[in-house]
Amino acid sequence: MKILQLTTNVDSLGYLHLDIPTELDPGQVNIVLVIDPVVASKDQKLNYDFSDLAGRLTWQGDAVVTQRTLRDEW
Repeated sequence: MKILQLTTNVDSLGYLHLDIPTELDPGQVNIVLVIDPVVASKDQKLNYDFSDLAGRLTWQGDAVVTQRTLRDEW
């Protein structure tokens, strides 16, 4: 098993092309690919913005007493 690391570019269509010389014999190989962006794109779209949900929960009663009651049930 060999571990190779390189930095390359993704083209404008989103394709990643790899041309990696190895010292391996011809035949099948298993490839594990971990993609770690070097710099996050400023245009990266967040999956969901949860900020509109902030402050929606109003707690009735004493939170510490409720926490201790739930913990003591164990």
